Amino acid sequence: MKIATYNVNGINGRLNVLLRWLKEESPDIVCLQELKAPQERFPLKAINDAGYNAVWHGQKSWNGVAVLSKFEIAEVTRELPGDKEDSHSRYMEVIINQLLICCLYLPNGNPYPGPKFEYKMAWIKRLMKRSKALIKMEVPVILIGDFNIIPTEQDVYKPEKYIEDALFSIEVRKAFKQLIGQGWLDSIRTLFKDQQVYTFWDYFRNAYGRNAGLRLDHILLSPTVAPLLLEGGIDRQVRGWEKTSDHAPVWIKLKDKK
Repeated sequence: MKIATYNVNGINGRLNVLLRWLKEESPDIVCLQELKAPQERFPLKAINDAGYNAVWHGQKSWNGVAVLSKFEIAEVTRELPGDKEDSHSRYMEVIINQLLICCLYLPNGNPYPGPKFEYKMAWIKRLMKRSKALIKMEVPVILIGDFNIIPTEQDVYKPEKYIEDALFSIEVRKAFKQLIGQGWLDSIRTLFKDQQVYTFWDYFRNAYGRNAGLRLDHILLSPTVAPLLLEGGIDRQVRGWEKTSDHAPVWIKLKDKK
């Protein structure tokens, strides 16, 4: 089973890019972030015509997450526990083929420091509480999406440029390390141990052409899923397409559970 995550940076404006990628790569499950569309503007017909079921949580102008699947989708929740006042569409849990998929779009947090960074850290705290509970359940779970976290210096083209950035602050790197410490496997880093791999390239200063990238999009596997990991990769070429997102799709393949 091929499972992917893709920050589309506006699903309607980049629908042709998304549909082309779905046709060419044919993932079984896709988690999308940054839909930038209200609930009623989700392009369901086009997604269905491409062969996918969908559940989504839209939001006008910003945010928004969705899960596409060739299989039946059972929605569990579209809220990250811990803050009933949080109105951002950033989280969704679904069950597909007995696999719990947690699709997330973690806050950016810039400017750092400031209220947006404080919201990011509070959101991470909520995520870590939920992820710890999921680990304890000993069920097959995947945490997947745009984490807006650069985990280590290996994951950014020029670490010194991002010391004062919310994506790479000491606090978020420490939090990511603690998250992994709960028992999650960082699948892409596991597969590309010492290699320089990125998932995001800014639109400015020819970042893509210079390969001045960041690794922000992650697929974390619970201990019951980790042994099923076969392969994975980043569809870097998609970032070079016309009118594309500044992120590239990230994917893994899991072997069938015996």
